[in-house]
Amino acid sequence: MEDNSSCSSAGTALSEASFLQRTLERLSSTQCLKVSTEAPVAVIALQRYLSDQPEGQPDSYDVTVTDGVWRAKCSVHPALNHLVHSNTLRTGTDVSITQCSFVYSERRLGHGYICIEKLRCGGEMSALLPRIQDVASLPMMVKQGMERSVELQSDVPLQVSRKHYLSLWNNEDPEGDIWTSGSPSSHTVLDVSNITLLSSLESCFRNTWKPLPLLVKIIHKSRLRYYGKFGLKIDYPFQAYFEVADQSGTMSLVLWNELCPEFYQKLSVGTVLYIQNYSLKQSYSNRSRPQMDHHQMKTFHSVEICLNARNPTSVVTVVSAKSVLPQWGLPEVSYLFTTRLQLDELSNNSACDVICLVTFVGRVERVKSNGKKGPEKFWTYRWIHAVDGSSDRPFILEVFSSSQPEVFSRICPMTYLVCTQMRVCRVEGSLPYLTSSCETETFITGYHKGQPYVSDPRVKTFIQWTKTLKDNVVLQKTSVGGHYCYPRPPQTFTQSMADASAQVPLVAAADLKKEMETLQYREHKKVAIQGQIAAVRYTKHPKSTESRGTEEREVPDVAPDVCEPNTQDHPSTAEQTTAPISTAEEISVRGIKRRIQTRKVKQFSLNLRSMAAKRNRRSSEIEEEKESDSGSEDTPNVADSQQNQDSDVISWESSSWPKQKQEVSEYLCEGGLHQDSVSQRFTIDEKDVLLQRSNLQPTHWTPEQSADTPPPVVCPGFYQVTILGINKQMAIDAAFLPVVSSDDPRAVALPQDPHGNTMLSCLSSGFLCPLSHSQSTLPQPEEVLGSAGELEDMHLVCILDLCHLGGDRVEVLISKVYRVTEVSKCTAL
Repeated sequence: MEDNSSCSSAGTALSEASFLQRTLERLSSTQCLKVSTEAPVAVIALQRYLSDQPEGQPDSYDVTVTDGVWRAKCSVHPALNHLVHSNTLRTGTDVSITQCSFVYSERRLGHGYICIEKLRCGGEMSALLPRIQDVASLPMMVKQGMERSVELQSDVPLQVSRKHYLSLWNNEDPEGDIWTSGSPSSHTVLDVSNITLLSSLESCFRNTWKPLPLLVKIIHKSRLRYYGKFGLKIDYPFQAYFEVADQSGTMSLVLWNELCPEFYQKLSVGTVLYIQNYSLKQSYSNRSRPQMDHHQMKTFHSVEICLNARNPTSVVTVVSAKSVLPQWGLPEVSYLFTTRLQLDELSNNSACDVICLVTFVGRVERVKSNGKKGPEKFWTYRWIHAVDGSSDRPFILEVFSSSQPEVFSRICPMTYLVCTQMRVCRVEGSLPYLTSSCETETFITGYHKGQPYVSDPRVKTFIQWTKTLKDNVVLQKTSVGGHYCYPRPPQTFTQSMADASAQVPLVAAADLKKEMETLQYREHKKVAIQGQIAAVRYTKHPKSTESRGTEEREVPDVAPDVCEPNTQDHPSTAEQTTAPISTAEEISVRGIKRRIQTRKVKQFSLNLRSMAAKRNRRSSEIEEEKESDSGSEDTPNVADSQQNQDSDVISWESSSWPKQKQEVSEYLCEGGLHQDSVSQRFTIDEKDVLLQRSNLQPTHWTPEQSADTPPPVVCPGFYQVTILGINKQMAIDAAFLPVVSSDDPRAVALPQDPHGNTMLSCLSSGFLCPLSHSQSTLPQPEEVLGSAGELEDMHLVCILDLCHLGGDRVEVLISKVYRVTEVSKCTAL
């Protein structure tokens, strides 16, 4: 076998050092289509597509691996899909292939591929990849006689019945080389003398009529919708809605199937289109629509314009901005920007646009969609806090992926964020927040240039406000990652039998294990269980000494993963040069330079770690760029929570727990605290590694993937709460991390009614009081646990947040407990 571009002698030399080459040679023998081997390789790509099997797994996966000599694109056996679902098999790591086979295509001559049937996954980072200078330059291994197989050497699935890949973690994001963008607009002279207006289309519907060309401007764009399912004989089952307008009004336009990969990323809000050969159909009424009252144009809802690749073959011309003439009478794109102060006045489910400065970005999580039809799919989302200067309170944004993966993955503190068509959510007992709609688009610093909103007066007002800020002051209030969930559970727990889907599901203790085992990577789920708290343990984390000038103080750290199961015991402000944030008259930020003195952090029992913040320049698109400097055993039955002097663990347990622990049939010991559960202070120097940690695992490995260790998480400790099911057959450990500072992102909008800082009141409220920037006034864990005796045999409903963090790590956090008196009478307990 040889690569097309290599000579035979070179191929022979390569094969001697290649695990993959020797494996393929064994598979190529007529007597052997399956071999057991030990091939250590690195994973450089992991790609998903809809399975063509009628039963079993809805998804199939292709994996591209390398041994440092060759690359090989292989199929993943469906029995290994669970390794992808748990992010155990992932890019950037090494695996050992222990069994594989060669599969010939029965539907196409000259096509076949290696199927990996068994493998062992390696550690966190690949030992092989850092030694390869250019992975893309390695030859792709192809079986002799199959050199012309397109699937083996291009960006299409190995199963020949599929034509494209899907995003690894959702169905909304464009994935693969088929999605074209950046093609030049047309500069040709258009004949607009014989066009029709949108207002004329309703009367033409159902008539025998050859449609005249349309000249329209896009004023709204929806995210992609993938409607593929087994048995659907459509190669590219995609759909996207656009709202287009001319001088007579607005109408929906639908981009169908293979036109989506060709045009979706070329078409933006503000783009002018010259459309020929389109069709009309009755509008689909049961879909979401953007709010467009502020455009003050007539809206035509009865029909919609359909663009297809055939029957008829639509002709779409993207008109360059320089070619658009005023006499065409196309309307300007209008926005509905709302300040944080005005948000309090908006009604539930109303739409608005926002521009704000990001201060907190949560990790990307996934949640199963509510759709009952087709294969199971996930939405991806993240929580964001951002400010605009109009209020002391930030915007709380629940931002879902909007088919803009390059923007969604790069949202970080200190960037300007624009979100359009957000929907207001009002929940009793919580501050209003905004969530994405199907028509939401997001833009961050670096993506604002050329957007229609840059000339909006409210945008310019925001830019003027940012010029009053000092960069180092804002940085001190930023954070990234960690567990975040909003809104908090209500004061009274209710579970109406008539509408159980609207509430946190109350699950049987026996079903809790299944709920946890069926979680997939970064899937978040909230459940409630009945029971009693049998034990509480507080674990203090190792402390380090941080030297700042001549001052030394202790800084506690969270270990990389302090998630030990219950089978064993858990053991001066930097000087900164103030630099005002300046921005452009087009939404971009003037360059910023800052000096942050080097800090040396000495971790407990660890080596010295030097942290230095670099001078930072941030470019923007709103103005011209400028620069300005600017432990021990648990103590049973200890109601007063005594602590051994040599231990970092203090605990309380119920008098009946030692006996009950011996009798439970299932004990789920997942109650540790993971580093991913705690938010971290954002710094410019560590931006890349912090964003990688909070984003989802990438589909393709790149050398830019940082191998740096994330900075340690600052956290004084956590409570591990043991919950015994109401029938005393199952127990589970859940971590409780109360809010102890007003700087914690979770403190925003937290009801801060004072309470007595008892164990029960802390579990019920989620925080220690009084909250402030200083923690010196808060009670010590010994004081909190001193009141735990009131939990003895108390019937409670516990709200648990579950999230799969990858591998075998499942985050189990207790967010609230309810006493029986706080449960609604309509609840079926």
